[in-house]
Amino acid sequence: MTIRSGLTAAQLIDLLGDRGSFECWDTPITAAPADEGYAASLARARARTGLDEAVTTGRLLVDGRPLAVVASEFGFLGGSIGVATAERITRAVERATAERLPLLALPVSGGTRMQEGSAAFLCMVRITAAVQAHRTAGLPYLTYLRNPTMGGVFASWGALGQPVLAEPGARLGFLGPRVYEELRGVRLPEEVQRAETLASGGLVDAVVPPDELAAFVGRLLAMLDRRGDPAADGAPAGGAPADRPAADGLDDTWESVRLTRKPGRPGMRELLARAAEGVLPLTAPTPCEGRAAGALVRALAEFGGRPAVVVGQQRATPGTERPFTAADLRCVRRTATLAEQLGLPLVTVVDTAGAELSVQAELDGVAMEIAHCLDTLIALRTPVLAVLLGQGSGGGALALLPADRVLAAQHAWLAPLPPEGASAIVHRDGEHAAELARTQGIGAHDLAAAGLVDQVLPELPDAAAEPDAFCERAGRAIAHALGELAAQPEPVRAAARAARNRRLGDLTTAG
Repeated sequence: MTIRSGLTAAQLIDLLGDRGSFECWDTPITAAPADEGYAASLARARARTGLDEAVTTGRLLVDGRPLAVVASEFGFLGGSIGVATAERITRAVERATAERLPLLALPVSGGTRMQEGSAAFLCMVRITAAVQAHRTAGLPYLTYLRNPTMGGVFASWGALGQPVLAEPGARLGFLGPRVYEELRGVRLPEEVQRAETLASGGLVDAVVPPDELAAFVGRLLAMLDRRGDPAADGAPAGGAPADRPAADGLDDTWESVRLTRKPGRPGMRELLARAAEGVLPLTAPTPCEGRAAGALVRALAEFGGRPAVVVGQQRATPGTERPFTAADLRCVRRTATLAEQLGLPLVTVVDTAGAELSVQAELDGVAMEIAHCLDTLIALRTPVLAVLLGQGSGGGALALLPADRVLAAQHAWLAPLPPEGASAIVHRDGEHAAELARTQGIGAHDLAAAGLVDQVLPELPDAAAEPDAFCERAGRAIAHALGELAAQPEPVRAAARAARNRRLGDLTTAG
């Protein structure tokens, strides 16, 4: 049964940690406020909660793995953050950094403490600086936003998690509804500041009930423990990476295009379900009313024991449009950044009929978002592996393809437009689609010759006819490629990526 909101800091810590494992780091607060009314409020809060401040900190075990925690207590002056509270949080973050511990922040707060004015407000910079140092040290910083998390807390250290998790139904926002109404003269719609609303926009990575938090965090910590594990299973699959193949005996490209549109062909969700282990789904943007569901899928997952952050496109099916939206593309960049911050490789999966084509897409800046995706993936410090799983149409496909290595299903293809669109441009009709598909060099083996694809994954005879076997074969190839990328020092990988990008599409140097 799902445990509802309203848990105290102590209750949530007990729910999260292994029994009896919590070690409190708090030291007594000695500063005394000059204002008598404020002093009386503090005294009442201490008597009511049994705590000396609005936050408790310490170390606990989750499935036997150590984790530092910072947990707010809403019963103590609404979980507000004063100077002393901020100092306790900062010291806890610094200690977690010094002891090389991952850190989970559990804020629930109305914001900074009004009784302390600007001094308390400025302390958000102090806490954020400590969090940044923790992340710069290569240590995970997770946040679980509880109901409510508002103001300066949400707008600083609360929103910086890797990933950002939230309690179901939590109110998350910059300005409280009562203050908003007082300042603006209108009521703020309830749904605007709900965790689910923020998750639908890709601003929160996952909405997790409190009683499922320990399992989520435990699996994530286990995954992070296996970063760079040389013992992970990365056995080769499907033969050596493809060289420049001979023209004879290759697939008919137009038939390949048709096969990628075939009902029953496995997409990204099926690949995760059949080829990955320990999948932790992350939230993808959901459409506004009146618009089709987007294509994006995000997760943390393991392939052959090798953990990765995965982002990609779920294929469209007949009668179900899945446009790749500007919001999806922004979320791709957020996911890439998450991979880099966690020190995990990024796996992108390409299977799209193209980015959204609409007036709204133009207003949303879909073209600019494609450019920003290219820029982000090219500059990413963590290894990037792309999987061209099926359709690869237009900028929506290109945005996910900058990588250190690219795998392609045998019948996958990549083109500026679907062959029918290319025919409309070249011949002013759609009747030459097959001809253009066969001459434009869009098939997987053609892309290998052009320097994009490193390994072609066999389909026997096509993925729709053998979904389980194909997904398992692809999973083994992903694990093998991740293992090879993990073995490369970062400077070597960066140099190879730059050289690869320089020669892409040049048939005189590719291969």
